[in-house]
Amino acid sequence: MSSYITKLDELFPDGRSVIFAFDHGFEHGPEDFSYRMTRDLVKKIVESGVDGIMLLPGLARIYKEIWFRKTNLVLKLTSKTNLRPESQRFLQSPVGYVEEAIDLGATAVAATVYWGAPEEDLMIERWMSIRKEANRLGIPCIQLAYPRGPHIENRYDFKIVAYGVRAAIESGADAIKTYYTGSYETFKKVVDVAEGVPVLMAGGPKAKDFLSFLRQIKECLEAGCKGVAVGRNIFQNENPAKAAKAIIRVVHDELEPEEAIKV
Repeated sequence: MSSYITKLDELFPDGRSVIFAFDHGFEHGPEDFSYRMTRDLVKKIVESGVDGIMLLPGLARIYKEIWFRKTNLVLKLTSKTNLRPESQRFLQSPVGYVEEAIDLGATAVAATVYWGAPEEDLMIERWMSIRKEANRLGIPCIQLAYPRGPHIENRYDFKIVAYGVRAAIESGADAIKTYYTGSYETFKKVVDVAEGVPVLMAGGPKAKDFLSFLRQIKECLEAGCKGVAVGRNIFQNENPAKAAKAIIRVVHDELEPEEAIKV
């Protein structure tokens, strides 16, 4: 248990964390990266000082020389492609194993559950299997708790998001990544139901205004959020490394967004 707690502390060095989420290629395809190679981009973001990088197993191996001993790896073990028929996109499939995470030297593993989806039962079963093995091997297990399904009209509704977060902690998540609900008041309610389990704000699609995105992060932190897991608002920025540094300064240095953006 002690090594397990230590690993989680590595990801949250001062109680907060900035994770660069880079698992989009599998789910969204290469269009997200304008069909370019991303090695140099990832290298610059890792060098910016992020606390961790979230990758699927293939890219974790390809880029090991970039992240190894420079930042913490969060190995994502489930995903899905958008090549599937749309009606089947509410299911996350296995794409890796906890043993791979140990072999690679990962700090944590992660898996997604679409709470409320028609395939919820199968995803819970896969989540429990991953968590059981992660607990056995002493590695933290992060849940991407995303309420999503054909009958959910607004996945960002705070009552829906809070339900997903509550389901995540009650199914054993050691940390949770979830949607921002749009305001301090509503997101505080989401954080409160997590019972002290760290909640990370999902970065989501690229914001029209990066300063507004930084203000959103600040608001989430004030609501008790323990950090962010951001992808597109970093790698689709005109200067990804500077974007990452600005986020780090808001999260760890507690700078006001207007100051942090001057990076």
